[in-house]
Amino acid sequence: MRRIMVIVLALVASLGITASTASTATTETGVTATSIKIGGTFPLSGPASLYATIPAAMKAYFSYINARRGPDGKRGVYGRQIVWEYKDDQYSPPQAVQLTRELVEQDNVFAVVGSLGTEVNLATRPYLNSKKVPQMLVATGATTWGSDWKQYPWTTGWQPAYQLEGKFYGQSIARNSPNAKIGILYQNDDYGKDYIAGLEAGLGTKTSNIVDKEPFEVSAAGVGSQIAKLKASGATIFVILATPTKTIQAYATAAALKWSPAVVYTNSVSATDTFLTLAKNNGAGDLVNKTFSVQYAKDPANPSWDNDPTMKIYKQVMAKYYPKGRVTDALNFYGVAVAHAFTQLLYAAGKNPTRDSLMKAFRNWNEANPFLLPGVKQRTGVSGQFPIKCERFIKYTDGTFQPVSGTKCATTGT
Repeated sequence: MRRIMVIVLALVASLGITASTASTATTETGVTATSIKIGGTFPLSGPASLYATIPAAMKAYFSYINARRGPDGKRGVYGRQIVWEYKDDQYSPPQAVQLTRELVEQDNVFAVVGSLGTEVNLATRPYLNSKKVPQMLVATGATTWGSDWKQYPWTTGWQPAYQLEGKFYGQSIARNSPNAKIGILYQNDDYGKDYIAGLEAGLGTKTSNIVDKEPFEVSAAGVGSQIAKLKASGATIFVILATPTKTIQAYATAAALKWSPAVVYTNSVSATDTFLTLAKNNGAGDLVNKTFSVQYAKDPANPSWDNDPTMKIYKQVMAKYYPKGRVTDALNFYGVAVAHAFTQLLYAAGKNPTRDSLMKAFRNWNEANPFLLPGVKQRTGVSGQFPIKCERFIKYTDGTFQPVSGTKCATTGT
């Protein structure tokens, strides 16, 4: 037996490895035996800066992962600490391209994770794919992330597609308000137009009920002229397809103009208790209580989740690693949820992860995420590359969103 051990040790030595390093050997960019470096760009300032809390919440969760012992008994993921770097792109595509290059060429990140904004990610996608750097779990529901994955194999979405969400709104309006006049405020870019495509698909033969569509530029100071035109159109249903600042302005301006549509549909990326409370406090009044939207994740602002084990973990993470963050803010919950999703993929990528193995893990994903609604799975494969395809309708009433439907799932994502 001793002779056999001597032979084995000699063989290991001849291969240039040791027992302590054999399981952690890697030559992948951004990955060492003790760490894995990832990064992203976010609007920490500028017209979409209300989203700035997301990367801070992601950092909180990665700090939690780095401190706790995982299923293998090691801290981090397979003993590697997650190093998370994020930069301020000000919601500007050119700025995002420059900063993404820095992350890849200077900071040597393993992957770009969670970067926010449709236009931002469209701008950086060609570069990242040319470099074969994973562009993971982007914080945008643009349909292209799932539909064009063969052309851009290094890019992935995560949240439900905007077209799917818009389709759900259209179907709801056609079913519940078939004769209503519809007025739409939308961000004049691929983000807003993606939503409209889905909305019109859901309306079907009721598309003619749209009496006005008013675009706005994200850099515009306000949306007063657009709201005035929507009021003049006689619309009784108001659809807001905007990021938070313009959403808040839309509510407040409508109330100031004494326009009170019967129903308001607000896209999920702006439909949080935080933003509707800000809208109410800025003059919107009871108009916010006419709001419908959709959700696919648990809601930290709804007391019904207080005893949920995952919600308790979330609150512990926030209390310890991001105490300045508002624990009831759905954006913080989103940041933790998407960080958890990436951690799941990192485990699936193996003990010695490569960029290739990370992408393979995503492209063949079938895993529950405890931060999502019960029954909602992250699933990709032959059925499509949209990880989350389920949402439920919610209505805002006096500070809280309440579910008004069961969870509805699509087969393709759009």
